[in-house]
Amino acid sequence: MRAVLFDLDDTLVDQVTAARTAVVGWAAAHGIDDPGVHERWAALSEPHYARWQRREITFQGQRRGRVREFLGRDLTDAAADELFAGYLERYEAGWVAFDDALPTLRRFRDAGLTVAVLTNGDEDQQRDKLERTGLAGAVDVLVASSALPAGKPDPRAFRHAVDLLGVVPEQAVMIGDSLEKDVRGALAAGLSAILLDRSGAHPDAGVPTIRTLDEAPTAMR
Repeated sequence: MRAVLFDLDDTLVDQVTAARTAVVGWAAAHGIDDPGVHERWAALSEPHYARWQRREITFQGQRRGRVREFLGRDLTDAAADELFAGYLERYEAGWVAFDDALPTLRRFRDAGLTVAVLTNGDEDQQRDKLERTGLAGAVDVLVASSALPAGKPDPRAFRHAVDLLGVVPEQAVMIGDSLEKDVRGALAAGLSAILLDRSGAHPDAGVPTIRTLDEAPTAMR
């Protein structure tokens, strides 16, 4: 192996907690007090985000669609942008890296491997996320789907990433929390892959699986 690719959200950074805290506070500010507000936000967000990954809508368009559906209101673009900004401010304030993220990145770099992040997201936002969480200095290359023809699990995303790293797929491993997007997508593109299953939700995944990033170096042997 010459390169290790990591997913970012919910692999290196606790995105779920940041999003949950943000949407609960944001919704309350708009008079919505619902114990299932985060689950509803997450469920409606996924289809809009997937449409952006397929380039059916813009990145800003998926944000507007999420706000309109969540609030059930026919909003102008400007109004939707303003409303989403209130959520975004709270979301960004909640970005925190997992405790095992930075030590693991450093271990791989110290071992002489190229460390990259392959993320389904907007490049500017994801770069900012790495900076704010203190991970940027331990990452050699950031590859975001906003700069790709398609996001994960499309094999083109992985092939573009390894091309940027100057390695062939067989020389790279992908580590991420999504069985479909990170692991199966990587395997289809010819990379090795390791599933990060922090909660134990996939006991029979049928692929190399770890519970913490601390286990990643051993899983690669």
